[in-house]
Order: sequence, then structure tokens, then C-alpha cells
Amino acid sequence: MGLALLFGLFFLGLVAGMPVAFALGIATVGGFLYEGLPLFIGFQRVLSGISVFSLLAIPFFIFAGEIMMQGGIATRLVRLASSAVGWMRGGLGVVNVASSMLFGGISGSAVADTSALGSILMPVMKEKGYDGDYAVNVTVTSSIAGVVIPPSHNMILFAVAAGGVSVSKLFIAGVIPGILMCLCLGIVAYVIAVKRGYPAEEFPGFKSLAISTVVALPGLFTAVIIVGGVLSGVMTVTESGAFGAIWAILVTLLVYRELTWEKFRAAVVASVRTTALVMMLVATASAFSYLLTLYKVPVLLAGAVTSLSDNPLVILLLLNLVLLVLGMIMDMAALILICTPIFLPVATGLGMDPIQFGVIMMMNLGLGLCTPPVGACLFVGCVVGNVRIEHAIKTIWPFYLAIFVALMLVTYVPAFSMYLPSLME
Repeated sequence: MGLALLFGLFFLGLVAGMPVAFALGIATVGGFLYEGLPLFIGFQRVLSGISVFSLLAIPFFIFAGEIMMQGGIATRLVRLASSAVGWMRGGLGVVNVASSMLFGGISGSAVADTSALGSILMPVMKEKGYDGDYAVNVTVTSSIAGVVIPPSHNMILFAVAAGGVSVSKLFIAGVIPGILMCLCLGIVAYVIAVKRGYPAEEFPGFKSLAISTVVALPGLFTAVIIVGGVLSGVMTVTESGAFGAIWAILVTLLVYRELTWEKFRAAVVASVRTTALVMMLVATASAFSYLLTLYKVPVLLAGAVTSLSDNPLVILLLLNLVLLVLGMIMDMAALILICTPIFLPVATGLGMDPIQFGVIMMMNLGLGLCTPPVGACLFVGCVVGNVRIEHAIKTIWPFYLAIFVALMLVTYVPAFSMYLPSLME
């Protein structure tokens, strides 16, 4: 009865339109009152959930991404991608994917990727004769590279929820899967572009490519500072995030000279708002997870999944499908905090490394950002591209399929995610 009340209050809050953090908090209070547990235990769980040093890196990553979006780094990365692959048939679609891989690997945010690159590329694509639904679909689905390719603040959340998994190994593990996913999306974008007869741009020449590369290097070096600092052991994740944010400010202020006071203020406000939302989710999800453990939900769900089949391949497929469905209806950060303690033991029981499972979870829940009814990237992309959601959904399925193919390869071929981390040992 207590478990039914817990989930009942939670889903009632979601249906009523509450923010996920509020729904989790109300459900948790209801669960504590029903069980007669002292509320101070709940407050202790809330405080312990956010009293983790690694979480300090999240506001720095978010702030660095906002500064780069406001300060012109995204524009330079688009020019670099356009010079490199814009000559292909339907080249702007491939440019979109390549830009997402570059910018997402720096900002670490899929929504920021969709907003920044969508504002730059979608109007140009429409002007060149591309259909609005194609522009939105490419932008939205490629944006989830930001949650897989390092640095990703969602990976930090997973590391905390998993009980101290190495953040540096998680970061490096996402490189090959992120590139693989973008490669699959690029192929689909090219095939659809050829089928629809979209135009090809002229190759600007190697001189133009070299200039675009040099101009974009200061922005790209932000990722080198953040990821390189962590992997080399010179800096902690939090320190690298702080240095990355400082570097982004210096580049956009002194090199590109596009960071005005108004843009800086907008970046600060957006960063504070996003950080507050993430921390509220972490706090309430920590107390919510305490009740899930009390009700033995991880054990029950693990038993339910393994009872359907004793074939490890089938169980892994079921785990992916469950995460995909959950990603469609819930916020990504909340799902990471709630589902990691539940499904990680199942995955490790099958012999999967926690690092590999972390990458798989990022890809699954990232796809949920592009799917209705709670797909934040899909909503942002449709607003920026001025395309109705139902129109975009009708033609987005090939891009979903591309991501799913990459997901299956990462799931069943551990080398895609584990080869680079193995080099660190």
C-alpha cells in the first residue's frame, strides 16, 4: 500500500503539471507520513544528496555552456563544420550533425545544443530549400551528442547515483559511442537529403577550411581543458569545470569579443536557473530513492526483469526498452538518480561494467529528450524551427532508428565504450 501511495502521489503530481522535483518531494513526504517515519530522516537524505563535492562541477559546466552559446563559439563551430562537410549532397544536414558533435562535446547540454545551433542553422536550411521538418529532426536528434560526448554533467549525476564510479572513465567512455551515434545520424541525414533532392554546397577550399579551423580552435580548446584536465589527473572534475568556465569567458570576451554585459547577465541567469532545477532534483530524488530502497523496489524490479528470461541478451534488450519508455515520460536527471540504483545491479549481475551501463543509460535517456510527451529538445527544436510537433514526429522515425542502432552496438559490443577506459588502467 505504501509503495502504491508513493508512486500514486508522484504520477498525480506529474499529471497535474508540477515540476518533477516538486512531485518527487510531495510523494516522499506522503510516503514518510504513511510509514510513520520521522521527517528529519527525509531532510537528512535531502542534505546528503546534495552534499557531494563532485556535484559542484555541474554549475561550472552549465555556466561554461551558456557562455559559449552567448559568446559566439557555437557560430565558429558551425562554420568549421560547414567548411569540412558542407559540400556533400544535403550538406547542411550533415553540417548540423557535425556541429552538434563539436558543440555538444563542449557544452554538455542537449537543450543548449538544440537552442544555439537550431537558431543558427534552421533558418539557413530553410532558406536553401530544406523542409522545416527535416531541419528540426536533424537538429533535435543530433543534439543528444551533448549528453554522451564529454564533458556531460549528466554523467556526473550517474557517477554520484552509482556510488562513486570514476567520472574520468565515464567521460572518456562516451567518446566513441557519441561519434558512432553521430555517424549513424549523419548517414540517415545524407540518405534522406538525397531522396528529397536537397542541394549541395560548393567546397570553399582548403584555405577556407584551415582558416575556419584556426578561428574555432580557441573555443574547441575549452573541451581540451575540461576533459584533458580530468583525464590527466592534474585537476578534479570540479576544478576542470571552473577552469573551463574561466577559459570560455576569456575566449568570448578577449578573442571573439562577442560577450557583452547583457549576454553575460543572460548566461548567469540561465545557469542559476538550470543549476537550481538540477540540485532540487538531486535533493528530492535522494529522499525518494531512500523509500524505494525501503520498499525493496530494486530487488523486486530486478526479479521481474530476470523472471521474463534467463538469456542475458534478452535481459539487456529489456533494460534498454524500459529505459527508453521511462525516458519518454520523465525528466532525464530525475531518471538517472532514481533508476541507477535499480537497474545497475541487474546490469552488473550480467557481467556488464558500470561504465558501459552509464553510457547506455545516457544514450537511452538522451533519446527520451527527443520523444514526446516530455521531450525537451523536441519542444525547443519545434519552437525554434516554427514547425508543429505532430508534423515533425511523422518524419523523425529514421533518426530514432539510427540512434537505436548505435545504442544496440554499444550494448552488445562492450569495446565501443570500454576500449578507451581500458587504456587508463
